[in-house]
Amino acid sequence: MPRVLLLLTLLAVPAVAADWPQWRGPARDGHIPELEPRGHWPGALQAAWKVGVGIGYASPVVVGDQVFVFSREGEEEVVQSLDLASGRRLWRASYPAPYTMNPAASSHGMGPKSTPVVAEGRIFTLGISGILSCFDAKSGRLVWRKEFRGQFREASPLYGVAMSPVVERRLLVAHVGGSGDGALTAFDAASGAVRWAWKGDGPAYASPVIAEISGVRQIVTLSESNLVGLAAETGELLWRLPFTTPYAQNAVTPVIGGDTVIYSGLDHSLRAIRVVRRGAALKAEPLWENADVMAYMSTPVLVGGRLYGLSHRRKGQFFSVDAATGVTQWLSPGRVGENAAVLAGAGMLFLLTSDAELIVAAQGGRAFEAVKRYDLGTSPTWAHPVILGHGVLVKDADSLMFLRY
Repeated sequence: MPRVLLLLTLLAVPAVAADWPQWRGPARDGHIPELEPRGHWPGALQAAWKVGVGIGYASPVVVGDQVFVFSREGEEEVVQSLDLASGRRLWRASYPAPYTMNPAASSHGMGPKSTPVVAEGRIFTLGISGILSCFDAKSGRLVWRKEFRGQFREASPLYGVAMSPVVERRLLVAHVGGSGDGALTAFDAASGAVRWAWKGDGPAYASPVIAEISGVRQIVTLSESNLVGLAAETGELLWRLPFTTPYAQNAVTPVIGGDTVIYSGLDHSLRAIRVVRRGAALKAEPLWENADVMAYMSTPVLVGGRLYGLSHRRKGQFFSVDAATGVTQWLSPGRVGENAAVLAGAGMLFLLTSDAELIVAAQGGRAFEAVKRYDLGTSPTWAHPVILGHGVLVKDADSLMFLRY
């Protein structure tokens, strides 16, 4: 195993882990809880453990002392539970999931790409071909499964499923189906029964988020051709804004602050709208647009009125934008790489590029300031890391490693 450089050292922090149960963390917003500010970012430590877990870009998730990993081994999709302290496997479940990649996406692998979500003692997964499953989190026992072949023209989008499901109270919300024919659907989390379905558009590669905007709790997501807000309880379409990108690749999860929704896409400026009530209806009204920044696959994070992320311009360029006005505050040098996971905590930014470089950078300021850069090896790191109070989990092409502080 190559030498692994440490993300950070928390010399005085007790070994307490906050749960990281879904895509982009506890609040689904890229914020790292229970991480205290540090004045020193030291050098290398060896990984506490590293285990082979199969291929794919699904991010690991953590609840209590369990790590859950969703991956592929041969012609099967695999869900595993590992012990956080040791990496020892607690259980493994698998099912047949043969899949043929679109040649245009062959370099991204056969998935899965969708991050699981854990809630109420269950783990929910959505495979690259559209197989939706619910497992008991303690035992790995299959609780229910849904397959959508025959219900839609295609059971998954052109480049495979990448949308990560979300749990809203007792509902599991996932956008199922394929190009031009799909449904953003709420399933009963316990039984899998459909509670509502919006069939207004096919799925994109972005993931839905939940927020209360203008007094209404709603599901906000990029679909194949739109940015939409739906009533969380009923699935009623509240507002819609047409939005398309080349090759139908809407992939950036919307970022929400108050009544403002920020979004972007391939070759499209970073944009913000304000969702406001006009009479009995909600309307999406343009707020600002920033042509300096174009986010393709990387979802930004909103901290203290600033939006931080990765633009695909100049072959990858980190940015800071004022979320209220859209004014660019700084841009990093280019050639960062194809993609990066962007997280924030302890007054810092944590930026993991798909080339396995982890950058600890300062928030704020008038220029990009990389405090430390860490080489995590040579295997691609497309999955988001999980940064806990006592260590960090990193999923590369086919393994998972835990770095203990």
